[in-house]
Amino acid sequence: MAAHDIFHEAVRNALVKDGWTITHDPLALSFGEIDLYIDLGAERVLSAEREGQRIAVEVKSFIGPSFVSNFHAALGQFLNYRLALEMSDAQRQLYLAVPSDVYSAFFLLPFIQAAIRRYQLKLLVFDDEREEITQWPS
Repeated sequence: MAAHDIFHEAVRNALVKDGWTITHDPLALSFGEIDLYIDLGAERVLSAEREGQRIAVEVKSFIGPSFVSNFHAALGQFLNYRLALEMSDAQRQLYLAVPSDVYSAFFLLPFIQAAIRRYQLKLLVFDDEREEITQWPS
């Protein structure tokens, strides 16, 4: 199992502040010889009559020397995790959690926005200092 991202606890705390219950830390998925570990699994009950929402969140700090290289790795991981969830837990939505400063500096660039649309990335933007979610996908 991989080590936690440096912002793992900040995102975990932000989800709890936002009303989510952390159900998995990490969310483990196994497919024969392949074991995958998504950083967090969470759920939120919407009402007494309706089933709750279930999500999986992969946390990325983008602290490496290149945002582009970090993005390539994060995108590949996201696509593989999304496929694994489709095969094992299709009701759970996958999100990629990124710090708000990285979102502002990199994720708003036209090419990255085109990739987000093409690959249907769901971004969860967070403030690592306040441990708060600042943006959910629309």
